[in-house]
This record gives sequence, structure tokens and C-alpha cells, in this order.
Amino acid sequence: MTTVYDVPPQLLIDQTAAKLQEYEQIAPPEWAADVKTGTHVETQPVQENWWHIRTAAVLRKVYVNGPIGTERLAAEFGGSKDRKAKPYKAVKGSRSIIRHVLQQLEAAELVAADKNRGRVITPKGQSLLDNAARAVMKGLASKDPELSKYY
Repeated sequence: MTTVYDVPPQLLIDQTAAKLQEYEQIAPPEWAADVKTGTHVETQPVQENWWHIRTAAVLRKVYVNGPIGTERLAAEFGGSKDRKAKPYKAVKGSRSIIRHVLQQLEAAELVAADKNRGRVITPKGQSLLDNAARAVMKGLASKDPELSKYY
């Protein structure tokens, strides 16, 4: 069976983001068009569906690293801040975005809160990601005849 670990992360996130657009609980808030994703970036995201892409990336991180909390997820989505003449410094990403994404994923029953430990993936969320990984692998197998004998 194909899992999240068997496919390239970017292809999996794109496939999962397309599936997450079908969920009515997962929608960008009205402030999402004007917000930066952290102090280390200069402008807001340019992609139309950046909220769903970030949601899919957070769901994958919860699957791979769970149980995981908002503080650690913010560190995962951080980067290095340009401080002009001073050396660059590592900063965390926006915890507000992470918090809202996790709340929407909980409403869609894809993740659940684990008492005092953060969020964990639910069987429904694991199934969604594994099915997306299977679809990605089938797409890769159709391009590469060497993989097609396995999938």
C-alpha cells in the first residue's frame, strides 16, 4: 500500500490541496488575502489557493510528525529573516495561520487534539492522505514504465 512516505512531498501536497477544496469546513478567512505567512517574508502569497496548499502541508506534517503542536508547526513553516547589516536569523512562521488551519482540520475531522501533546491525524485524515499518495503514485507510474509494474 502506498503511503505518504513513498511519494514526493510537493506532488502529494498539490494533490491533497485539490481534494481539500471539496471540504466546506476548509475555506480561507476574509483576512487571508492580506496576510503575510511570517515575519521573514515581505509580501503576501501570490497563489490563488495558497490557503488550501498550506492546509495540505500542515495535514502532512501532522501525519509525519504527530503529535505536534502549533509552536512546532510554526517553526516548521518559518525561515530566515533578513536583518539588513546584521546576520540572518531564524524566525517562526505565523502561528495565527497555523491555529486557524488546525481548527478547520479539526472541524473537518481530519485531525484531533491529543491532550497536552498537540494534534494527531485521525483515520479519516490518514485515509485522505494515503489515497492522495496512491493517486500521485499512479500518475508517476503512468509516466515511468519501470514503476508501472508495481502500481
